Amino acid sequence: MTPEGVDVVPRLVTTESEQRLGQLLLMRGLITEEQLARALDVQRLNPAPVGALLVSQGAIEEDALTLAISEQLGTQVADLKHGEVDAEAARLIPEDFARRNLVLPLRRVNGRIAVAMSDPGNLSLINDLRLMTGLQIEAFVAGRTDILAHLSRVHSVRPRLQQAARSLEESRPQMSVGVERTITLELGNITAASPAVEIVNLLITQGLRDRASDIHIEPQREFLRIRLRIDGVLQDVAHLPNATGAALASRVKIMAGMNIVERRRAQDGQISLNIDGRELDCRVATIETIWGEKLVLRLLDRSRSLITLPQLGFSKRASSEYHRILHSPYGMLIVSGPTGSGKTTTLYASINELDKQVRNIMTIEDPVEYMFDDINQSQINKLADISFAHGLRAILRQDPDIILVGEIRDRETAEIAVQSALTGHLVLSSLHATDAVGALLRFIDMGIEGFLVASSVNAIVAQRLVRKICEACREPYEPGAEELDFANSLGLPAPKVVYRGQGCSRCNMTGYFDRIGVFEVLAMNDRLKRLVIARASHREIVEAAVAGGMVPLRADAWDRVMAGVTTVSEVLRSVYII
Repeated sequence: MTPEGVDVVPRLVTTESEQRLGQLLLMRGLITEEQLARALDVQRLNPAPVGALLVSQGAIEEDALTLAISEQLGTQVADLKHGEVDAEAARLIPEDFARRNLVLPLRRVNGRIAVAMSDPGNLSLINDLRLMTGLQIEAFVAGRTDILAHLSRVHSVRPRLQQAARSLEESRPQMSVGVERTITLELGNITAASPAVEIVNLLITQGLRDRASDIHIEPQREFLRIRLRIDGVLQDVAHLPNATGAALASRVKIMAGMNIVERRRAQDGQISLNIDGRELDCRVATIETIWGEKLVLRLLDRSRSLITLPQLGFSKRASSEYHRILHSPYGMLIVSGPTGSGKTTTLYASINELDKQVRNIMTIEDPVEYMFDDINQSQINKLADISFAHGLRAILRQDPDIILVGEIRDRETAEIAVQSALTGHLVLSSLHATDAVGALLRFIDMGIEGFLVASSVNAIVAQRLVRKICEACREPYEPGAEELDFANSLGLPAPKVVYRGQGCSRCNMTGYFDRIGVFEVLAMNDRLKRLVIARASHREIVEAAVAGGMVPLRADAWDRVMAGVTTVSEVLRSVYII
């Protein structure tokens, strides 16, 4: 049976359908033996389907894996990117069960139900579905991402948000009292069954499912605006009655262990949660605005696989250069960029590449976002007077080989980091700057002597994050004025074709899905060192760096445009250099 309204991709005809998936992927040249061995090693410690592990490690694209599973099992692929899903049929399976087992009912027809599954070879699961629905199951294969995206739409929290907000507004006392009295009543009404509790839980759950990095709760003149930052762009989720703001702020503060009475002073806190079986850390920040208290919740999914260096998006040449510098015995490696450009992710991926068995690797961070085995991680603590500078001094007494400093913010930290690099340590750190040369000059602006900077810094990497074109709906088109002007600004010939996302169910009609880094790697050489010591201008150093082989950020981003990875409009939005 072909599910009506859902496109089906014809499966490949093969004689090897009985072979194990890993061997099939090897035979098709989709993965290497090394990648398969790494996935199997992880599987021994963390039981999970080998295909899912290969995808999380960046060894294979999810769509390619789905086609391989179709080939292995002889099952058709349900194309969820463009086909419609019957919401009524999808709700026949409880949401928790569907998410846990990655199943999505598509359509009910004549006593049978078509179901998209990540593992249609699981006969026990198919039998459970038959008992739950009372219908015969027609199994189709689909990717994990597409199944979860449709489940989020079918079981959207938005109607429940509005309903809970109405309940919260109705439960507020309808009496004329002073502000302080109103706050006391609202705090007293927050119980486990309170609508405020439900709203906060729904928001965090939806944020995690939508891959949001931040949740913004913003009081406006006439309503409370809820926005999620997805792939670096804020998107409106809901407008709630303004009267719900104080109760939501109080609930979040209680969860984060913050002072619930203090509203005028900015506060920070942290929440640890378990949602959909995933460990989540939530960093909370509050600030008073003219319309009320604004909250931002930064979400960190600890169960998410750590991104590896090959997944970051380095070009082949830049990757080779970065690996060479990363394995230097001593010196400084700086990753620069604005807030939210992925600096910490790059540093973590770099640390993960190093040999942790024979080296003493120590970090000082604010805060510790990912925890590693075989690495000694510490966190700054203002109450205990542990700053980056003080923590770095303490680390130097621990006989370290490699030191990761979360961020160089002041002259004192910069001086200690430079001295550490000069005395035989490899120091990795981040720094806020617009480009690689700008980061180099920041040290001099902090008061560090040029000869010390030239002697200690091995390389500086500047980076930005750009949204990737959704692979499910990518289409070619003839370049317009924007693309031609951009190519002309780089002194490059006009392209004949570029790509964009048309918009589909996977990317929620945005045309973009996920992000990738663009980089410029500035490796120090003798000429650059002489220019730094001579206090040369920014322009002179940039020209010398480009002459020495550095690919500027915009040129690297253009290569991604030509490869069909991102768009010029996205590059112009993200890769801004003063």
